Amino acid sequence: MNDRPLSTRARITLALVYAAACHGIFALAGLAMLVGLFTGMQTGFGQLTGWTAWVVNILLLAQFPLGHSFFLSNRGRSILCKLAPYGTGKILATTTYATIASLQLLALFTLWSPSGVILWQASGPTLWLLCVAYAVSWVLLTKASFDAGPTVQAGSLGWMALLRNRAPVYPDMPEKGLFRVVRQPIYVSFALVLWCVPVWTPDQLLIATSYTAYCILAPRLKERRFERFYGDRFRAYRARVPYWLPRLTKRRPYDA
Repeated sequence: MNDRPLSTRARITLALVYAAACHGIFALAGLAMLVGLFTGMQTGFGQLTGWTAWVVNILLLAQFPLGHSFFLSNRGRSILCKLAPYGTGKILATTTYATIASLQLLALFTLWSPSGVILWQASGPTLWLLCVAYAVSWVLLTKASFDAGPTVQAGSLGWMALLRNRAPVYPDMPEKGLFRVVRQPIYVSFALVLWCVPVWTPDQLLIATSYTAYCILAPRLKERRFERFYGDRFRAYRARVPYWLPRLTKRRPYDA
């Protein structure tokens, strides 16, 4: 990449281009995910059938968590810092990360080849109950994302820093809001989104079971990074707040 200094006009233009791309793709991916899961993964445009469809669908399923985790590794972050021109890669890393993650989700939900098999479909009061549960799950996912730091989750931290010609200021370790209840509210909320759907197909069952397993296991790697970075502060937080399932009663001071 060319590392020559950017003029003010070029810097602002680049920031706005990245902002438009990041948030535009983010919105499309969110809409595709919302509709795709609600319909039991029947809205994908893939036309494959038989074993070929399942092989490609499984690859689509795998690419998101693998890529999501890879770009959080040291090697992945170094690559992210090279994916923007004029030496802005480090500043735009969070924007690039969010854009790539959105593209991965968009590919998953638009390129999926539906099986066309419906195992179960809600109707009557059950349908309305699941619709409410699905909406509440999305509200919880949105709330958890805001509690974690919306500028990082949505990718705006990078382009806003470039627009202001400042270094990105990352949010502090999240401890408020839903993070008071469980340590991984984003993953818990995402799992709820996967299961609170009114249409069940083999496709939906595959994505719900595999991604729920990811939601349970993957945060362990995230917590290792937090422990290295925040040390005793994170260990104290981990001791008082449960990992995935909220406590039904308040913890007493003398509880081990």
